[in-house]
Amino acid sequence: MIYEIAEEAKREISKYSDTYEIYIDRTELLELDSQKTELNFAKEDLSLGVGIRIIKDGAIGFAFTSDMDEIAKTCENAYLNSKLNTKDEFYSFAEYEKLPVVKGTYDKRFKDLDLDELTGSLKSVLNSVEDYGCQVSSGGFSAAEGETLIINSNGVEAYDNSTGFAIGVSINAVKDGELTTAYDSDSSCLYDLDGMALVEDICNLAMDSLGGEDIETSDRDVVLDYHAATGLLSTFLSGFNADNVQRGRSRIADKMDEKIITENLSIYDDSTIDGGLNSSRCDDEGTASKRTCLVEDGVLKGFLYDIYTANKDGVKSSSNGFRSSYLGTPSVGASNLLFDFKSHRNLDDIDDAFLVTDVLGAHTANPITGDFSVEASNSFLVSNGDKKPIKKAMISGNIYDLLADAEAVGTETKQRGSFIIPKIFLPNVRVVGNNSN
Repeated sequence: MIYEIAEEAKREISKYSDTYEIYIDRTELLELDSQKTELNFAKEDLSLGVGIRIIKDGAIGFAFTSDMDEIAKTCENAYLNSKLNTKDEFYSFAEYEKLPVVKGTYDKRFKDLDLDELTGSLKSVLNSVEDYGCQVSSGGFSAAEGETLIINSNGVEAYDNSTGFAIGVSINAVKDGELTTAYDSDSSCLYDLDGMALVEDICNLAMDSLGGEDIETSDRDVVLDYHAATGLLSTFLSGFNADNVQRGRSRIADKMDEKIITENLSIYDDSTIDGGLNSSRCDDEGTASKRTCLVEDGVLKGFLYDIYTANKDGVKSSSNGFRSSYLGTPSVGASNLLFDFKSHRNLDDIDDAFLVTDVLGAHTANPITGDFSVEASNSFLVSNGDKKPIKKAMISGNIYDLLADAEAVGTETKQRGSFIIPKIFLPNVRVVGNNSN
């Protein structure tokens, strides 16, 4: 179907310009949501849309539609919109290149799923929470299949399809009138999620958090669990966005080939990783997926580019032009960010540290300077394998400065959003106790 739509769009847009891009996105979604153990929302949705970009007389125009009877009108609107914009020499579309083979991003079992089966599975997972003496606050499951086709006037014809599955559970634990909460989720391109194991981990975390004590304000070694690390590293990541660099919104804009973090760490953006949550054959502009080195042994080696920002710097796109759907135009984004530490330490061997499972308020961090002050959630004092729960506390500092001495904790990595990371050890972080003024 989408190839027929593309052919019609090519005929229509060619009436207005020889330089164009057609982006077609088809998504099928199954989604469940519960409050406590009762299902309160179930949706099965199919969306199909087309986004058209055109360059005419050096100016770019964009229009989109979800009505396949309006392809001709949409092409005309893209042309008319280009007449409203000023000439910009840095706009262009992807050049033809061979696309890589990326495995593990599509599961044909999606075709056999139905809402009744998924509802039963989710209820079984949620009901198991009571076996651990906890209570379900909310839960949800989603499954999606998507296919995209990008065709442009440079001969690009890039097709990709993928699936995605996700489950999340939020629970309460109560003991002697004290309430603690915990949340976790798991995502995969394949239908291989273990909801029961997820519940066991969440319930253990909530139960372990009961009986929390106050902590004195001091500078302490901190261990960031996967979610906590993801929250703080999102601020760090913004410095590698070429658009931020070009706008003077990045602390590392002029640090190329200089040491910016510990030499123990290299960072790569890699959209070719088999089974990566954000892996694909190409980005949303049709640029072939690739592995980009951002940091090598602590030294800055690259930034994330889409075609527009790459043209401004006279370099090639790093295949990081992404869009949320056909409704929007591409912008710089990360795919799979691999944090590769040379060495690691074991959690059980750490003598005294503050373990943070998650953070609240990471969005308030300063994306330019890297300064942050966030609330620590489900946190503990850990010492040689023992851990003691801590009541509310804050951690603050500068993520760039702290990464100068960061280490991996353990060898296991997990993907959370774009980040493929281990637990991370940060020395001398300011920990602000609950009773501090």
